[in-house]
Amino acid sequence: MAFSLGNNSQDDDPVAEINVTPFVDVVLVLLIIFMITAAVVEFGMQIGVPKTTVATQQQSRESNNITVLSDGRLARNGREINLYDIVPEAKKADPESPQVTVRIHRMAAWDVVAQLLAECKAGDIEINLVPQPLRRDPRVRR
Repeated sequence: MAFSLGNNSQDDDPVAEINVTPFVDVVLVLLIIFMITAAVVEFGMQIGVPKTTVATQQQSRESNNITVLSDGRLARNGREINLYDIVPEAKKADPESPQVTVRIHRMAAWDVVAQLLAECKAGDIEINLVPQPLRRDPRVRR
């Protein structure tokens, strides 16, 4: 692309410069996108458990906490675990009275939850479900 200033025919050489304006625009847009997504990304494993009117705080052993994630994966203490490894791990942690504390994401598929509960029941494992307390009683009208 050649630019000329006026009608000087002496200087007919093309201007060989790169137009950096579109490049700067793209870089700024990408920078803004990365800044927004970095602020949105949460670190750790956050799940939204269903809310109930009565939620008791149960003391549980750290090794027996099972989390059902929204995509159906199972995690034990933040690390993924197979469904069929839960019962042996719970019995290994406490052979006297094996139990697991289960937190289920509210968007988790029911078939995964049903399989988990059936597997624990078949293995004689006590199951404690952890709900999140409601802020108000839904039975009381405002």
